Formats: sequence, C-alpha cells, structure tokens
Amino acid sequence: MYESGENYLETILMLKERTGNVRSIDIAREMDFSKPSVSRAVGILKDDGYITVEEGGEIRLTEVGLEKAKAIYERHKLLTAFLMKVADVETTVAEKDACKMEHILSEEVYQGIKKFMT
Repeated sequence: MYESGENYLETILMLKERTGNVRSIDIAREMDFSKPSVSRAVGILKDDGYITVEEGGEIRLTEVGLEKAKAIYERHKLLTAFLMKVADVETTVAEKDACKMEHILSEEVYQGIKKFMT
C-alpha cells in the first residue's frame, strides 16, 4: 500500500474515533483535499477491500482496513512521543514529522524505537 492510502486509512480511523461517523466530505475537510481526490481514493480503498461505503455514504473500515489503520496510527503515536522525548520538540512538530516517518521506517527500526520507549 502506498503512503497516501495509509494516510487515508489513518484519517478514517481518527475521524471515526472522534465523531463516530465518516463520510467522504469529512475526509476531504480533515486532509484538506478536493472532493474528487477523496472520491478516487475511496474507490481504490473500497476496491482493495479496506473500506465499505454504505448506502447513505458512511465509510466503514473492514476488518483488514481497521487492522492496517490501527497499525499505522500506533506508529504515528509512538513516533510522535519519541520525537517529543528524544528531540525535545513540540507536539505539532513531532506529529507532522511522525506522519512522514511512519510510512518509511523499517519494521526493525520501528521495533527498536518501540523497545526504547517502553
């Protein structure tokens, strides 16, 4: 899966936790993307089996999608905490950089950071 797909899954999970209901327009607003861009991404995620789109437009993560989204979000939270602790940066800076890093770290480095932080 590409970084953009991972970002969409993570956003869907965060919106679901925050508001309880996710639609394409919510994703567009959250990510500051155009509606056509979100519509295309939603179609790809649906075709790949990560989400379903209900008749009323509600987007739901499938079991596979939820598992992937949780893994990405866990990386994000861990890296944010790591950067705040080790680099002594503010939350906004740590979150922004963690969002970039979460997609490129090897599993070995991720597990090393996880071990360091626990």
